[in-house]
Amino acid sequence: MTTAIGSEITFDDQSVPGGDESLPPGVSVYALAWRRLRRNWVALFFGGLFLVIVVMCLLAPVYSADIAHMNQTAGSPTSTITIGGKQTFVTSAVGVPIGPTWHLGQYFLGADELGRNLAVRLLYGGRNSLAVGGIAMVLTMFFGVLLGVMAGFFRGAADTIVTRVMDLIWAFPAILLGITLNITININGLGPFHHTTVVTTGIVVGFLFIPYVVRPIRAQVLTMRSREFVDAARQQGLGSVRIMLGEILPNLSSEILVFIPLIFANAIITEAALDYLGAGLQPPTPSWGSIIQEGLQQFPAAFHLVLIPGIMLVLTVMSVNIFGDGVRDALDPRAKVRT
Repeated sequence: MTTAIGSEITFDDQSVPGGDESLPPGVSVYALAWRRLRRNWVALFFGGLFLVIVVMCLLAPVYSADIAHMNQTAGSPTSTITIGGKQTFVTSAVGVPIGPTWHLGQYFLGADELGRNLAVRLLYGGRNSLAVGGIAMVLTMFFGVLLGVMAGFFRGAADTIVTRVMDLIWAFPAILLGITLNITININGLGPFHHTTVVTTGIVVGFLFIPYVVRPIRAQVLTMRSREFVDAARQQGLGSVRIMLGEILPNLSSEILVFIPLIFANAIITEAALDYLGAGLQPPTPSWGSIIQEGLQQFPAAFHLVLIPGIMLVLTVMSVNIFGDGVRDALDPRAKVRT
């Protein structure tokens, strides 16, 4: 209902359909993304699967000390276990290790050629592989975002230098460059590092993937720096650092969140490839790649030494990738969601 007073027209709030009080509150981008992600049961399932794998690997010392009663390096080919009331050698006379017994306390997943418990080594190897992936992901994202934002925002000489350095790194195949760096560390050392460890391998793998983050981040920043909100920040007298931190980075958060699982999964695969080729973690430190490489010596007589760590590697990478795809779809502003 309206009332005319002179040239002014007033509206009665009660007559407006729904009134102001019935309007829904504003919903943030991340709240909408969470609503979309909750409806993606496949992504949530594989995200939960990844969490289960991480928890299992973190509990490796508990399983080793309280259930298997063996550490990751203990074992003897001449030791025996009791299976079905019968004494059995861990390694046969021809050097073939036993397969899975499915007994939690006695070689649940079998033994390797040295009589070591495969389940224990698998969990400790998962800890190392996940640690390498985490270190590499943090290093890649930090320097990738930093260099990409600087190159795209300042342009000019900074952009030229960063772009050319990234082109130089990208010119080398990632695996070959990783082998070169790790072998250099093992033979001659590199700064404070004199042999490959979980930390050095994570740094090497993280270094390999920096160009894969710098380029798309730089392209996004080049587009954003000419947008109205950046011009408004300049008009307010904000410096370059405050604009990058307060205006550019918040608008890059969706892209950064999408890159995190992608880089993490690729870092795990690259670490496994380096270990498989003998240029990663050195024995007796286990990892999924090194366990597969050692198991090939007993293939096909003891195919479980290759099959089981291979399954763990595939499940981990697949779960991270599928969950990352779900996060990407949830953050897509063009996706439809019922609110």
